Amino acid sequence: MRNIKLTIEYDGSRYQGWQRLGKGESTNTIANKLSEVLKKMTNEDTEIFCGARTEVGVHAYGQVINFKTTSDLKIHEIQHYLNRYLPMDIAVIEAVEVPERFHASLNAKSKTYLYRIAIGEVPSVFDRKFTYYSFKAPDVEAMKQAALLLVGRHDFKNFSTVKKSKSTEKEITDINICQDGEEIQIRLTGNDFLHNMPRIILSTLLDIGTDKRKKEAIENIFSGKEEASVPCDAKGLYLQNIEY
Repeated sequence: MRNIKLTIEYDGSRYQGWQRLGKGESTNTIANKLSEVLKKMTNEDTEIFCGARTEVGVHAYGQVINFKTTSDLKIHEIQHYLNRYLPMDIAVIEAVEVPERFHASLNAKSKTYLYRIAIGEVPSVFDRKFTYYSFKAPDVEAMKQAALLLVGRHDFKNFSTVKKSKSTEKEITDINICQDGEEIQIRLTGNDFLHNMPRIILSTLLDIGTDKRKKEAIENIFSGKEEASVPCDAKGLYLQNIEY
């Protein structure tokens, strides 16, 4: 069996996330579209492993997956076939053969999410599906001060919608916030993320930046004295890359 690693990008606007099982099960997912084309290509029922299970409406610049196959297609033929038959809002930007033990989920060391907040005077008609527009320009310095309280190893249960998990302790290694005249970008890097954790962290920082909350809310959310903010709008969120 060959182990194939793919780096893919996608516009998540019309999909029900990476995969949707259980109560809200759906076939309109990134994973299902990939599975359909892989089966057509290999004539095998292929199990796909992904680096991060992105949620409904979230995009990706650098999702990483792997699958095993007995196909003898060359690597460039696999990439070409997938890009030919996948929907145009999903693209394989790199394909490589990796050792048998490589696992896109289990071997991931860190993940980085990017959030794009448009702050131009007029909301862009053409970027509206890919940025969150803030009518009030957030105070970036206030957000940076609050972000410092999130960096490090903490129990992030209260910053997520997780129901059951072996451990809710995660480590945020960096939160980088920068802006120009048109956009604020927040990069959030951690060893792993709980369900909805990036979106809740980002919305809490935005509420602090727009003076709906004070930076003390961070510690109060950790301790359970305050509720976290509702998850931010997914359309501005991207899985930027995964490190191995």
